[in-house]
Amino acid sequence: SMKSVGEVMAIGRNFEEAFQKALRMVDNAVNGFDPYVEEVNKEELSEPTDKRPFVLAAALKANYTVDELHSLTKIDRWFLNKMKNITDFYNRMEATGSSLSDKQIWEAKRMGFSDKQIAAATKVTELAVRSQRKESGILPSVKQIDTVAGEWPAATNYLYLTYNASENDVEFPGGFTIVVGSGVYRIGSSVEFDWCAVGCLRELRNLGKPTIMINYNPETVSTDYDMCDRLYF
Repeated sequence: SMKSVGEVMAIGRNFEEAFQKALRMVDNAVNGFDPYVEEVNKEELSEPTDKRPFVLAAALKANYTVDELHSLTKIDRWFLNKMKNITDFYNRMEATGSSLSDKQIWEAKRMGFSDKQIAAATKVTELAVRSQRKESGILPSVKQIDTVAGEWPAATNYLYLTYNASENDVEFPGGFTIVVGSGVYRIGSSVEFDWCAVGCLRELRNLGKPTIMINYNPETVSTDYDMCDRLYF
């Protein structure tokens, strides 16, 4: 029977950031590495299913040790320690509540927490978190993906946003037309929907308009490097 379909590509400058981005990409209802989505269940921990990341979050919240979770899941301790970093910071935000400082918001964003996650942990509104963040100048930077592992300076149109940076790799002159991709393949939503985005990009190119593609699905045609002028993952 079918176990899964599709994949996402999340890019960050540390594991915590990329991991939380990826979880949000999979499903609109997911806010990240959330300890309140699933209950702690040792059987679920031992089976590699789509639920297990959230059971892991619940287990870490319930003070399971990395060694205990390694024994149950066989996941490398390096990854488990990174997941524990996320849960530990979530606990700190819950303890701080609505008095979260600008520095703590900045740290949370560098670990891949969304404004919605921060709001849920501190019992304030998402708008309040976003307003404080923007007033404090905590904004993401646009970085290029280095496709040559530093062998020579990267000059690609592969881009991503991160809070783990202080400057943009590219300027934004304006005048672009944004095409939003359909994201991860799901049962009932596959390559035919991506082809709509491809057709749109091609027509805009024929009209002489520079294009930006926003998508997080590495399987698609719309995320090929030569389909658009700028590609944001």
